[in-house]
Amino acid sequence: MQFQAPILGLKNYAEQSVFRPENMLRESRRQKSLGETQVPRVCVLDPDGDLLLALQTNGRAKKCEGWACYHTVMYKFEHEGVAFGIIGNAVGAAFAVLLAEQAFASGCELLISITSAGQIVPVAKAPHFILIDRALRDEGTSYHYLPPARYVAADPALIKPVAAALRSTNLQVSFGASWTTDAPFRETATAIAAARAEGILAVEMEASALYAFAQACGKKIICFAQITNQMGQISGDFEKGEGNGVPGALSLLAIAARAALMVG
Repeated sequence: MQFQAPILGLKNYAEQSVFRPENMLRESRRQKSLGETQVPRVCVLDPDGDLLLALQTNGRAKKCEGWACYHTVMYKFEHEGVAFGIIGNAVGAAFAVLLAEQAFASGCELLISITSAGQIVPVAKAPHFILIDRALRDEGTSYHYLPPARYVAADPALIKPVAAALRSTNLQVSFGASWTTDAPFRETATAIAAARAEGILAVEMEASALYAFAQACGKKIICFAQITNQMGQISGDFEKGEGNGVPGALSLLAIAARAALMVG
């Protein structure tokens, strides 16, 4: 009898889940005595938490009272005329999609993830940003949303205008593929070499799952990676540059949000 991994079995991709984010949020609001206030149109996942910490330190982030998630706190801030909601420390594919589902059920219209990542193909000197246009599915969450495939692509209708807007700035941004892993401490030399041979630029932990959710559920999601490290293989690794990368990340978010919100 041929073995099939449980993650690939019992999948009906057209069938709706019994457990719905809006139902969980309904009960959370009841328990916490929260109203139906919606979150900002644009929400940000900040897996490292550095961006949120800087905003809090500078007094720019205020708690979003309309966020009813059991597991996290969302904050609100504004930059260059765009209002954002932001959640810090949203690390990993499963957690990122858990939060994305709830964000869209709470009024979010565009979700942007901006995570630090390891360099695979050195296209520029670190630190620099990558707009991820497709991601290798080496995690588990995406397989609950889309049938098995090697990659999942971002929505080109979003990526094209965002890429065009970023090319007109002085921000250092590359465009290409990432490798999404569930196990960062199992990034072996063999796996890294294979990714490099495919032209993958970076390794991170969220993009393929977020893009699978976006594709399956018709949501607007953009994923960025900030190349900050070579998996600890050099001294002085994991640096984000000027202002710990915050000024560049904020500009990136504002430019991407304005371009993406114009997409119908």
